[in-house]
Amino acid sequence: MKIALAQLNYHIGNFESNTAKIIDHILKAKQNGADLVVFAELCVCGYPARDFLEFDEFIGLCEESAKKIAGVCIDVACIIGLPTFNNKTEGKDLNNSAYFIEDGKVKAVVNKALLPNYDVFDEYRYFEPSTDFNCIEFKGKKIALTICEDLWNTIENPLYITRPMDILIHQQPDVMINIAASPFAYNHDETRIAILSDNASRYKLPLLYINNIGAQTELIFDGGSLVFDNAGTLIDEMPYFEESTAYYTLNDDNTISFEHPSTMKTDRPGDIEQIHQGIVLGIRDYFYKSGFKQAILGLSGGIDSAVVCALAAEALGAQNVMAVLLPSRFSTDHSLKDAEDLVANLGCKSETIAIKDITQAIETSLHPQFKNLPFNIAEENIQSRSRAILLMAMCNKFGYILLNTSNKSEAAVGYGTLYGDMCGGISVIGDVYKTQVFALARHINKDKEIIPINSIVKPPSAELRPDQKDTDSLPEYDILDKILEEYIEYRRSSAEIIKMGYDEATVRRVIKLTNSAEHKRYQTPPILRVSPKAFGMGRRMPIVGKYLS
Repeated sequence: MKIALAQLNYHIGNFESNTAKIIDHILKAKQNGADLVVFAELCVCGYPARDFLEFDEFIGLCEESAKKIAGVCIDVACIIGLPTFNNKTEGKDLNNSAYFIEDGKVKAVVNKALLPNYDVFDEYRYFEPSTDFNCIEFKGKKIALTICEDLWNTIENPLYITRPMDILIHQQPDVMINIAASPFAYNHDETRIAILSDNASRYKLPLLYINNIGAQTELIFDGGSLVFDNAGTLIDEMPYFEESTAYYTLNDDNTISFEHPSTMKTDRPGDIEQIHQGIVLGIRDYFYKSGFKQAILGLSGGIDSAVVCALAAEALGAQNVMAVLLPSRFSTDHSLKDAEDLVANLGCKSETIAIKDITQAIETSLHPQFKNLPFNIAEENIQSRSRAILLMAMCNKFGYILLNTSNKSEAAVGYGTLYGDMCGGISVIGDVYKTQVFALARHINKDKEIIPINSIVKPPSAELRPDQKDTDSLPEYDILDKILEEYIEYRRSSAEIIKMGYDEATVRRVIKLTNSAEHKRYQTPPILRVSPKAFGMGRRMPIVGKYLS
């Protein structure tokens, strides 16, 4: 049996595009002699569709698309993912389903059993878990078809009380196929490989796993579809962050062979390279799928805005990026020079708008209220909000989308101005710690200097008062980021972190700052998720809470 894995980029709710793409790949695979073409979880509607799933019309459109897809499945079969109505009165109204289509008809329906409801996942909100498990017979072979999380319950601390494969294995399947929508995080590829390998070796069956690629607002899907032999050995790995189709043959003895050179790399890309690829894809899809073309950002000469500008130019083309230099009375000449050098290196568009007169006008208007109170954070934030007013005005006038340039360290401790530098349409590096931003800048410069070296080596500063440095308000970033990672990614308490050797006062201050800034993060743009625990939909904390604060 010749099986094609089609790793594609879908668009939520774009039934015309998704259906056409699926049909096109079925026809191409048929021409190449494939017997079966396999697509990703919920490919018909895109993942995650969220509360679109609450519209009956949305589910009906999925079924209409499935009928169109079935119409081309003559002399070739396919597996597609889509939401379907639950025909049982009890339970949720929908199932997360896979259709097995052959000879123009849906010959089998498989419903997902294990519904993730943690981190970024919220499937039990919509779907009823399956309790019926049956193999699919095709071309003299039995296929154990599962959907994503159904193979994810093999770890030492199981999240669920059942494993669908424990039931399916008694039907003596010849091969496992798993269709998935598995989001990207820079450490997720190794975990994914380990868990799927464990399934193949546990059940002594070859396993073909298909993931999708592309970004859906903050969630990025990296592809990297996988094939294992019945000993759990990884025998092929499809490309990451790009669409791809690969062909495999399930032989009579249930071994897997493939007709293309293996794309497996002896050295898997490191965390920073994966973050780079993921963010570029995230920016590109956010703009393309939203119907936007041009981005704008404030370019300060610092490392954060420089990295964001470089990533945006790579994703959208430099001609579609407007960098606006917004110097204040505290901006240094070298920062302006660094920003100008970056613009020259990238070839993007730029404008310079000084904010001194604007901030002076606001301060003058507030003089009766402020009287002779000393300069403090109020005047600093007036500068930041003045920049936001100008950037948003240009968005409204010319159709730009504003890129937010705050990093994860700043977002964590609230080191930013609400309605100022924290505004934007999408947060590009809001899930990248400051120390990672430095590494990302060096990675961008690996072949030639794109980001000016001075932007990388100079002490970070908001330049909102004379001689300001980030370390005036925060611990050194190499200390701050380690504490934040322990608290955010690993969910360790202040007591646990202190026991690890960190200064008690610093730990308690960092965690208090993080908790106190929750109200700010509720009002900031969606953040491109590249870590296992990003701010946003995957981290749900109360705004008002006493614990650890």
